[in-house]
Amino acid sequence: MKKITTLLLVFIFSSTAIFSQTYTTPDTGVDWTLADIANASPTTVLVNGDTFTLQENLVIAANDKLRIDTDATVLLAQDILITVFGEFDVTANETQFLALDTAQPYEGFRFEEFSVINIENATIKNGGGLRVLTETFAIDNSVITENVEGGATTSGVISLSRGTPLITNNTITFNDLPAISSAANSEVSATISGNYIEGNNILNANRPQINLGTTSVTSDLQILNNEIIGNIANTEAGGIAIANFVGGAIRAVIDGNTIRNNRYGITILGGNAIVQISNNVIEDNNIQDNPNLGGSGINLNSTTSDNEITAFLNQVRGNLWGITLQGEATINLGDDSGNVGSNVFSENGNNNIVYALYNNTPNTISALRNCWVEGEENTLATAEEVIFHQQDDASLGEVLFDPVDCVFLNTDSVAIENFSFYPNPAINKLNFSSNVTVTAVEIITTNGTSVYSIELANNETEVPFNLSSGLYFVIFKTENNQIVRKLIVQ
Repeated sequence: MKKITTLLLVFIFSSTAIFSQTYTTPDTGVDWTLADIANASPTTVLVNGDTFTLQENLVIAANDKLRIDTDATVLLAQDILITVFGEFDVTANETQFLALDTAQPYEGFRFEEFSVINIENATIKNGGGLRVLTETFAIDNSVITENVEGGATTSGVISLSRGTPLITNNTITFNDLPAISSAANSEVSATISGNYIEGNNILNANRPQINLGTTSVTSDLQILNNEIIGNIANTEAGGIAIANFVGGAIRAVIDGNTIRNNRYGITILGGNAIVQISNNVIEDNNIQDNPNLGGSGINLNSTTSDNEITAFLNQVRGNLWGITLQGEATINLGDDSGNVGSNVFSENGNNNIVYALYNNTPNTISALRNCWVEGEENTLATAEEVIFHQQDDASLGEVLFDPVDCVFLNTDSVAIENFSFYPNPAINKLNFSSNVTVTAVEIITTNGTSVYSIELANNETEVPFNLSSGLYFVIFKTENNQIVRKLIVQ
C-alpha cells in the first residue's frame, strides 16, 4: 500500500508539472501586452528588452485580449503553442515569432472558433503553422516561411475552417506544407489577395500550394493578384486546386494571378461550381513532366454538367496541356452572350504535339474570339490544329471557335512598360499615354461582358464613357498588341 501511495504521489506531482506548462489569462476582460503576461506569470514569458521568450503554452481566454502594438521579437521554446479564444491583435511595425532553437520548432498557433484575429507586419517562422478555426481572421503584410509539419496544422501552413478570412499582401514561402488549405467540407470563402507564394509543400505531397474545399454560396472565394511560383524540386506541388467532393458548392473568382512553374496551374474538381477565371498568366506548369499525371494550365473535372466556368483574358503558355476538360466538365471561353474570350495560348504541349484545348467530354464548348497560337496571325485552320475535340474523336463534344481573334502578334514589352492611363478611379473619361498607337479601346465587366468599345483616330488619347460605378477591365488595342488594365469607375 505504501508503494502504491508513493507512486500515486509521484504521478500527481508529475501531472501538476505538466499542467503548469500552460498559462491561461484570467478571462476577466483584460487587454494585455506580452509585458503584462510576463508580470502576471514570470515563468511563462522572460523579457529582455523587446525580446520575449515564451517558455510555456499560452492561452488567451475568451474575454481577454493579447495586443502587440510595439515592435517585438517573440522566441518560442520547443513545442510551445499559442491558443486564442479571445482576441489576438498584432499591429506593430515589426513583430517576429521565431523558434528559440531553429532545430526545435514550436507548435504554432491555434485560433479557436469565435476568436478575433488580426495579424499585421509579422514574421512567422520555424513553427507548426496557423490553425484557423474562427470566422474572424485577417493576416496582412506578413512573412510566413520555413514552417514545419506536425505542429498546429496538418494540411497547410495557414489552415482555414470557416467564414470569410482575409489573407492579403503576405509572403508565404518554403514551408513543409501547402501555403493555404481548407477542409473538403469547410465552406470557406476567403479573400487571398496580393500574396507572393513560392516553393511551398517542401514535403512534396500530392497537394497544390493553395488547396481549398467547398465555399459559401452567398460569398465568393476570391483569389486575386497573387504570384504562385513553384519549385522544380517539389514535383507533386500544383498551383491552385478547389474541390467539391461532398455535395457542397464552389463559388469563386480567380483573377489577376501569375501561376508559374508548378505541377499544374489551376484545377477545379467536382460539380456545382460557378467560377470566373480571368486575367491570369498561367505559364510553364510542367515541372513533373508527365502529361498522364498533370501539367494542365487549367484542368476541369466533374461528374456532373452543372458547372458554370467562365474564362477570359487569360494567358496560357508553356504548360504540358493548355486547358483540359474531363468527365462532364464544361467551360465558357467566349460566346455571343457577353463573354469576350480573348484568352491567349502558346506552346502548350507534350510529345511534340500542341494542345491548347483538349475537350475530353461529350459537351459542346463555346470558345469564341481567342488567340490559339500566339505570335502569328490565326486562322480557323490554325485553331483546329491545336484543339482536340469532335473533329479528332467522334465521341467527344465539339469546340466552337469561330471567330478567332489574335491581336498578340508581337508582344512589345517596352510598349507595355511605357504605357499609363489616368485618372483611376475615373468618372466619365480616361486618358492614356503610350509610345505606340492605340487603335481601339474596349471596356468589359469583371465577368467578361463587353459594355463599351470605341475606335480611335490617330493620336487620340481620350476615351469618354458613361458607365455605372464599379470595377472594370480596359483593353487597349494596338496594331500588334493588347494591354489590359483594371479601372474603377466612380
